[in-house]
Amino acid sequence: MEKSANLVFIPLPFMSHLSPAIELSKLMVTRHDHLSITIILMNPPFADLKTQNKLQSLAASPPMLDRISFILLPQNYTTSETNPHELATSLVEHSKPQVKDALTKLNSSRLAGFIMDFVCLSMIDVANEFGVPAYMFYTVSSGFVSLMFHLQALRDHLNIDPTGVKDDPDSELVLPSFVNSVPSRVMPDFMLDKGAFTYYLNQFRRMREEAKGCVVNTVMELESHAVRHLFDDVSMPVYTVGPLLDLVIDDGNDSDLIKWLDDQPPLSVVFLCFGHLGSFRERQVKEIAHALESCGIRFVWSLRQSPSSDGPNDVSSGADSMEEFLNRTAGIGKIIDWAPQVKILSHPAIGGFVSHCGWNSILESVWFGVPIATWPLYGEQQFNAFEMVRELGLAVEIKLDYFMSEERENDQAVVNCQAIEAGIRRVMEHDSDVRKRVKDISEISRKAVMDGGSSWKSLGGFVNDVLDSTP
Repeated sequence: MEKSANLVFIPLPFMSHLSPAIELSKLMVTRHDHLSITIILMNPPFADLKTQNKLQSLAASPPMLDRISFILLPQNYTTSETNPHELATSLVEHSKPQVKDALTKLNSSRLAGFIMDFVCLSMIDVANEFGVPAYMFYTVSSGFVSLMFHLQALRDHLNIDPTGVKDDPDSELVLPSFVNSVPSRVMPDFMLDKGAFTYYLNQFRRMREEAKGCVVNTVMELESHAVRHLFDDVSMPVYTVGPLLDLVIDDGNDSDLIKWLDDQPPLSVVFLCFGHLGSFRERQVKEIAHALESCGIRFVWSLRQSPSSDGPNDVSSGADSMEEFLNRTAGIGKIIDWAPQVKILSHPAIGGFVSHCGWNSILESVWFGVPIATWPLYGEQQFNAFEMVRELGLAVEIKLDYFMSEERENDQAVVNCQAIEAGIRRVMEHDSDVRKRVKDISEISRKAVMDGGSSWKSLGGFVNDVLDSTP
């Protein structure tokens, strides 16, 4: 009789990382009856209320599919740090002894290994103590993964310091994983922080040396050039298992919005949403409003309410002054707070998506065949936007980089209404080449996760590798 095996999964405890980790776990246990997964939930006090509620809900819920269980670590971590990279790093380091203690007490079947978010790499120390392999899970594009491994190799093998790549905003970098050269101005924002960048390069070196395999939330056919380079560059298996999407559409408090969308013509509504961290000041909000009113295209705009209008990242400080705009556009648009993104993107009335270009949002838009107008804000989103617009031809540009506008407000670039309107008009063109390409890759993405598809096969290879490595 075949013995069962248990895999420990350690995601970063934020929804953009946690959701794909849960979806991957579901797929894995569905593929093999003798595999169970324990998901470790780190418990940061600085997480937003929605994330905190989700963590508590998962910890209190019965095991998913009988073989996915959750362990919520104690919330005894405090810090005065505000830098997001330092916050994530210190949280992982603080949680390592808690993870070891939780697994020591766990009465489970054979421990097959660890799969951990790439931001949680130092958890590999705990895997080593238990004598099991560690696999890296990437919630970002394979293009970004290839970039980081390439920059790490330049530094460690050719003695080239890549930390200065952003010093000249007009320079370009030739990457073997991309057909086109990449402007330095679209490189990830943490490259501006030499300490953080050096830390991540060291982490990618350790991944290269110690990880048993790379699991990437992407589709082989979507990023074929970058994936092929990644296969050649790292001396470990690479598994492309995406898109990992939570497509369950629950009944929320959005019936009025959905009813309104039901009454709109197909492909007639543009959806604007910038993620749960995406935000603008009042002046930028007014530029967006002006662009929407000027173009006259139907819209749904996710404009989050901020607890304070004085904060540097307030997206709604201008909301109270927009009453006249709301009155004038009442027939053609809706402004909402929280956006049920999957439900909106899946609606036939949606014809375009103005997005911050987080990787999960890109995968969702591709799945539903909705073209993107790019407006990246932070992290690797500028790099994602460049890949989608210039490398893959699957999006149109509103903004790609940090330096698009010389007009700035408190060090935040202001994109003018003319550029916003032009991007919205382009993304809403019904017969554009971009829309046709997005529709084609949507069909390919859906086939990839079906029996016999590229992601289906890759996932099977990963599950078999995990089970074969079990002591």
